Amino acid sequence: MKTIMTSAIALAVGAGAAHAGGIERSNNDYGFLFTRNDQVQLSFSHVMPELSGTYTADLTALGGGESSTGNMQNNYTNYSFAYKNDLNEKFTLGMYVNNPYGAGSEYTQGVYAGLTADWDSDQVALVGKYRVTDRVSVFAGARYVESNAEITIPDLLVRSAVGRNAQGLGAQAQALGAEAQALGAQAQAAGAAGDLATAQALGAQAQSLGAQAQALGAQAQGLGAAAQDFGTSMEYNASGSRVGDWGAILGVAYEIPDIALRVALSWQSEITHNFRTSETIDGLGINTTSGETKVTMPQSVALDFQSGIAPGTLLFGQIKWVEWSKWEVRTPEYENVTGGNVTGFESDSVTWKLGVGRAFTEDLSGFVQVTYEAQNGDTASRLSPRDGFTSFGVGGQYKMDNMTLRGGIEYVWLGDAEDASGVKFEDNTALGVGLSLTVDF
Repeated sequence: MKTIMTSAIALAVGAGAAHAGGIERSNNDYGFLFTRNDQVQLSFSHVMPELSGTYTADLTALGGGESSTGNMQNNYTNYSFAYKNDLNEKFTLGMYVNNPYGAGSEYTQGVYAGLTADWDSDQVALVGKYRVTDRVSVFAGARYVESNAEITIPDLLVRSAVGRNAQGLGAQAQALGAEAQALGAQAQAAGAAGDLATAQALGAQAQSLGAQAQALGAQAQGLGAAAQDFGTSMEYNASGSRVGDWGAILGVAYEIPDIALRVALSWQSEITHNFRTSETIDGLGINTTSGETKVTMPQSVALDFQSGIAPGTLLFGQIKWVEWSKWEVRTPEYENVTGGNVTGFESDSVTWKLGVGRAFTEDLSGFVQVTYEAQNGDTASRLSPRDGFTSFGVGGQYKMDNMTLRGGIEYVWLGDAEDASGVKFEDNTALGVGLSLTVDF
């Protein structure tokens, strides 16, 4: 029974979440290290989101009367490989190959038409588990993640961002100019009173602030003029060349095998990518390939648990925290002309999962599970415009000699969200399906 119930957990994890926090697409299932026998597992998942938004009246007018963004999220497919080998009674070695992060946004209707973003990644992780006692195990390892990204932001969105930045810079220039004038007046007063040292110091400060105000004013004027020049394109294109970096994995688990109880706490460190970045905005004369963009792939902590609750029945679940608030794409040239980042997330995510696995026969078992991520009310990223989600998944497995075939389906209700322009993304869903084949040897 323990083998069947452990397999139900593997099925639940391997079915493929139709959506998760941030841009996460797959996980390393460290419960795989606790399965019996040496194993190879091949998995496949396919996700079909239906994610669209409704423009405000002003944006609808700018977009030629189109009131909907259309479905902006592309379908995607993940493939993964896992290998486990019990080197002896104490030590187990595991390897994972998968696509941990990804994004595929493509707006085709209205004012956002032409806004596209792609993030691709591949991961290889090696993990060793050591059985300290019959009930306590520790595991640790390293993961290597390679990523690359591309984004296109259409003319009107860039133009409006540049215009807002020009206004902000102009306001800063005015404030600095006023401060410089006040210091100048103080310097004159000190000079008239015979305090030449103070007058000289205040005059130097006034001169410095005046120079800063003049520079900001010139920048604001140039950006403002460019934003009003509709004879040139302000479309923004950027790409980050493929880069790979390392992260750490640590975990500890407690088991009571007789009742199929296991509680495991795992941590994955953050990974920092430094992308060599190419950026172009023709209307501003920007065409550079020498930029560098630092992007932090967030750390995570997961608590997994399972326990037998009746003969042939297993309760399982997970609580996972991911520090998505540290993830943002802030390219140098785009920040210089707009004053902001390309995209990012404001808050961390906490995802809850609870399910039940049931063995119907020695060869056939299945599961149901519910996953929940609360809404946080943040301004939505146009890369992933939803706020939390609730999903329901079902699946089953069939064992044939030394092979086990698993399959599952998950339906997701995506949380309503609103982006910085007031576009509302409501009543959206996603559907995910997964298959896996495990071979014992």
